[in-house]
Amino acid sequence: MKFLVFGRNGQLATEIQRRAGAHELDVRGSGDADFSDPGACAAIVAATDADAVINASAYTAVDKAESDEDAAYLVNAATPARLAEAAAAKGIPFVHVSTDYVFDGSGDQPFAPDHPTAPLGAYGRTKLAGEDGIRAAGGTHAIFRTSWVVSSHGNNFVKTMLRLGAERDRLTIVADQIGGPTPAAALADICLAAAEQLAADPSKSGTYHVSGGPDVSWADFAREIFAQAGITCEVADIPSSDYPTPAKRPLNSRMDNSATEAAFGLARPDWKAGLAGILEDLAAEQA
Repeated sequence: MKFLVFGRNGQLATEIQRRAGAHELDVRGSGDADFSDPGACAAIVAATDADAVINASAYTAVDKAESDEDAAYLVNAATPARLAEAAAAKGIPFVHVSTDYVFDGSGDQPFAPDHPTAPLGAYGRTKLAGEDGIRAAGGTHAIFRTSWVVSSHGNNFVKTMLRLGAERDRLTIVADQIGGPTPAAALADICLAAAEQLAADPSKSGTYHVSGGPDVSWADFAREIFAQAGITCEVADIPSSDYPTPAKRPLNSRMDNSATEAAFGLARPDWKAGLAGILEDLAAEQA
């Protein structure tokens, strides 16, 4: 199959390109797909001969979005909606990645896909608007909400911890935010598999969750990173209130992955195994 992929250098797009296997990819980055121009991006879909579209592009600067919501809205909402409309017009599936930030982070139970949404900030609002636009387009689609994406590429928590852990003897890490770290490689596999399955069975359209298991705090995630990397660095737990940010983070980012498993036969990713793979990639890059 041939997939049109939006996003070239981000964590997810990089892994899609690494893991596409026999699939043919038409990958569009910011140089040839300006997400601040919804019409131009929709025209790319209208002209494609691909069998499905995967959107791996997003405005992910959570704190910056608080003062730049219009720009975030274009990238996270307006353009994905137009892409979905163009895909629907061609009768091809549209796969899109959203976020746990569409929820308010209350309680301590995993959020199901049909749980009421209530974003805490601009980033979550724009991602939720994107979801709404995709569903309104009326075509075959899968929206995968995910959380805490990590890989050996770009900037993410794993790479930050490896750098800081090597420099310091002790770090203070937030311990009251709980969620599922998600290896970008596993998320890429799910997006590719879902695109293929949707082409064969449009009835699988819907909103799903993909997050790594088991759920963990940022502090305990850091401890596992240091343990697997062989880094001696003490982690001290702190509350979110000790680390203020422009955008409020959800305390509960647990997500129920069972609908994804039931629809697509894809198990919840094991983030500890994914972390081991990330560390292997980084070691190979340094060798």
